[in-house]
Formats: sequence, C-alpha cells, structure tokens
Amino acid sequence: MNRKIFLSESEIPKQWYNILPDLPEPLPPPMDPETREPVKPEKLMMIFPKECIRQEISQERFIPIPDEVLEIYRLWRPTPLFRARRLEEALKTPAKIYYKYEGVSPPGSHKPNTAVAQAYFAMREGVERLATETGAGQWGSALAFGCAMFDMKATIYMVKVSYEQKPYRRIIMQAWGADVYPSPSEKTETGRRILKEDPNSTGSLGIAISEAVEDAISHEDAKYAIGSVANHVLLHQTVIGQEAKEQLSQIDDYPDLVVGCIGGGSSFSGLYWPFYYDKVSGKAPKDVEFLAVESTACPSVTKGFYTYDHGDTARITPLFKMHTLGHTFIPPPIHAGGLRYHGMAPTLCLLNRRGIVKTVAYNQVEVFDAASQFIKAEGIIPAPEPAHAIKAVIDEAVRCRETGEEKTILFLLCGHGHFDMQAYDDYFSGKLQPYEYPEEKVKEAMRKLKDLYPWLEIEID
Repeated sequence: MNRKIFLSESEIPKQWYNILPDLPEPLPPPMDPETREPVKPEKLMMIFPKECIRQEISQERFIPIPDEVLEIYRLWRPTPLFRARRLEEALKTPAKIYYKYEGVSPPGSHKPNTAVAQAYFAMREGVERLATETGAGQWGSALAFGCAMFDMKATIYMVKVSYEQKPYRRIIMQAWGADVYPSPSEKTETGRRILKEDPNSTGSLGIAISEAVEDAISHEDAKYAIGSVANHVLLHQTVIGQEAKEQLSQIDDYPDLVVGCIGGGSSFSGLYWPFYYDKVSGKAPKDVEFLAVESTACPSVTKGFYTYDHGDTARITPLFKMHTLGHTFIPPPIHAGGLRYHGMAPTLCLLNRRGIVKTVAYNQVEVFDAASQFIKAEGIIPAPEPAHAIKAVIDEAVRCRETGEEKTILFLLCGHGHFDMQAYDDYFSGKLQPYEYPEEKVKEAMRKLKDLYPWLEIEID
C-alpha cells in the first residue's frame, strides 16, 4: 500500500459538521457576569461577524460551506493522509499509525480552515478589518492569509515571548499585509495598563485576546476573529476529520484511537468531531476512543477547574463554562506557544467531564524526544504543538508492542516546525527544561476568581 493517501479535489467536504445537536447534554451558554444570565447573541455581535454568532449557537447538524470559501480551500485541500510505516517499524509495533497532515496549507497549519471562513463572513458583512491575537503565530499567519484572500486588513496582537522567539512568524504575517504588535502593547488601554504594572511582561494569550477584542469593539470598521475554543471555529475545522474518514475508507480502515494536541481545542476537534458523529449515530464500525494531549506547563484540562471563567485577562469577554487555569494565568515561556491558553473549548470540556474525551499531559523535553524519533523515521519536522500528540501515539504504539494488540491509531499533524528551529536548537543543545505548572498557582487563580464572583460554585481546597 502507498503510504500516502490522497483525495481528489472534488472530494473536499461541502459541509461543516456541527457537534452541538449531538452532545450528551446542552452546552452551558456564555454568561454575563453582571446579570448572571446567558449572553444575548446581539451582544456578541458587537465583537464577532453575525454569521459566526449564528453558527456559534446553531443546532443545524451540517452547515454548507460557501463556494467562495471552497474556492480558496482548493489551494491546498484536500490534505494528505500518511501511513507512518517507518515509525511503526522503528517502534516494532503491531499498531497501524496514520497521520493527517495539515502542514501543506500556505500558512503551514490547520488554522486557515477557519481563518478563510471568518474573513469571508466578515467581508460579506462589510467589515474592513479583523483584529486577533496569536500565540505561536500560526493563527496570526492564517488570519493574515485569510484577510489577504478577501482584500481585508488584519491587526495581530502576538504574545510577546513568541514575538521574540519566532520573528519569522511575524514576517510571514507582514508578508500577507498584516500589522503585528507584541502583546502587551502600547496600542490598547489593556496593554498599557499591564505594561505599567509589569514592564517586563512576556504576555499571554489572555492578554492578547483582551487587546484584540478591545481594538475590535472600539473601532466601527473592525470585528474580532478567534482562532480556537469557539464552536464556530471548531466546526470550520471538521473538513479535516471528514477527509480523514474518506481516506481511511478507501483502504477499508477505521481508527480505534484518535489523538490530537489541545491548546484551545480547534485542531483536535476538527479531527475527532466527525468520528464522534459516527459513534453517537451508530455509524462507527468499532468503538473509537478520543485522546487529547496538552502540556504540563499549561494543563488546562488535567489540572484546571471546570467552572465559568473569562476567556481573556481583562475580563472583556463573557464567562464560559470550561476547564480553566484562571484568566490571570501567565504561562512559562515554553516553545509550544499554541498550547499556552488558560482555558479550553467548552465542547471538549463537557465531553471530557462525561468521560468521552480522555486527556493526558507531557512536558516539553519528553515531547521533543518523541518529535526527534518521528523526524528520523518519517522525515517531517513537526511543530512543537502536534509533537505532544506524537508523544502520546508513540506511548500507545509501544504499549501495543508489549501487549501484542493490533490497533489503528490516527493523529493530527496540524503544522510543520519550519519556523520553530530555535526550539529544536534549544532541545539539541540541552537547554530545554521540563516544566510542570504548580497546582498551587491554579488554586490561587481560582481564589481570585471566587473573590470576583462569590456566586460561582468553586471548591478549591
């Protein structure tokens, strides 16, 4: 069998899959902290394009992809599915390992699947500019690309530690015409306040989100675009899982285990949602399991509290029911910038609480150990984020070797590591350190959240 499985251009999915109708219970709605009532869609429309909010709360199971979006998708979609035969041989495992590779998109990751859609919906409503945040720079790159495709302007607030670690990410955004600022910045009231409190702040996604949202709501020509967490973002990513299902069907295979990294949850959700639909609709030929992998430096699900919290540091956004480390979270400067968010997609959190999605966390040294194994076997240099998924896959493949279990494992290689050479340089030179976020810091953040909103049900000690 050829190790690379392609689809034809005509087989690009024509619909996005929306998980909301198929959840085991209704998703807790975003909440207004002042009224303690669900946020009205009209209030969210001050921040997001109207169509994005419609999709955010839609109970429509399949949402048509506009022709204009499909036309741009065709620049890189469908993406290839690989059988990792050389990795299997190196591990001497009876498991079959497949990976869906999203690194072939122009920005080099899965992110343009939603960036193009959000830019299109904003353009159609007469919006001239989109503002957003970015951690590792992949989302910022994708939005800059998406806006360029529709002749729109983009303003990107890039977490300062990543801005400094990854200058080429900034340059690629600028190549597509975006304005890029290190966050916290002097461009917003939020940024100026944080810099006054801590002039050496390395930033966080929560801070960058606050800046981008403040920018959007204070300018009539702008709206905010988000790269993960939100329902409408995750459903745009389901082209990944739908393609993977079709590719596996061509070789008469189906996964026992679906694995992906999580920072906000968009790439993993894009892969596993279509397989979840098979599972709940009775269409799955076997009992597929789902495993989400995060960093021990930002263990939102494995150590975070499941409660209502703000999506940003300045508390501009509503409260969302999710696993959280606290909106005041400032992450350590690990290299997996896309995994440094304090919260997580509410849909993923709900399914984790129900035991449907399992989670595991690894430190960055063992993650790069796994990435090094993958590189030597498969040749592709993965970004630090999906390298977390690779670590989990290798662990499971080794377990299969020890037990003799024949299992089909599917994971998402959501981006390449060509702009992450500093991370690899630090790894090869022994500078990377394992880091585990202290549990006491999570509790401290929860105490602050409880002080803000005493009515929240948070049991800390």
